[in-house]
Formats: sequence, structure tokens, C-alpha cells
Amino acid sequence: MKKQNQCDFSKLYEAVLKLETKEECAAFFNDVCTIQELEALAQRMDVAIRLKNGESYIDINKSTGASTATISRVSKYLNYGAGGYETVIERMDK
Repeated sequence: MKKQNQCDFSKLYEAVLKLETKEECAAFFNDVCTIQELEALAQRMDVAIRLKNGESYIDINKSTGASTATISRVSKYLNYGAGGYETVIERMDK
């Protein structure tokens, strides 16, 4: 039995998969997230792409304002995570 306070992420994932355009994504995420949450997500994606392109932590910090802790965390998941960043970056390159 699931505890009442546990989140069921499957409905969120299903909702995201229903989005078809950048405009729909923008509308959905603007409704679901605060501006700070959106900025954090966008920054992490930017950091992941820059790391994948071989940029240094120092250059990424200077160009994005991301803390070294954030850059390190993104690097960890880029290299040892579930492959989500890899999948998205690969598909964006096509």
C-alpha cells in the first residue's frame, strides 16, 4: 500500500509526453513550476550541454552563474546517472 504523502510521478511523466510543441511545453511548465524552479532546470540543462561539449567548470561557472556544486552535481548525473541527460542531449543534436 502506498503512503498518502508519496508522489506518483507517472502522471507527471505521462503529461510531459503528451506535449507536442515548445509552446505547449512553455505553457505547461509555466503553470506547474515557479520561475525559480524553471530557471534551475534550464540552468542544469545548459550546464549538462556545456559539460558534454567539454567546457571546464570555471568557464561554465563564469558563463552561466551556476555554482560549482550545481556543476558537480550535473556532472555526476551526466556520467553516472540513469542516462536522461545523455538521451536528451543526443536527441537535441539531431
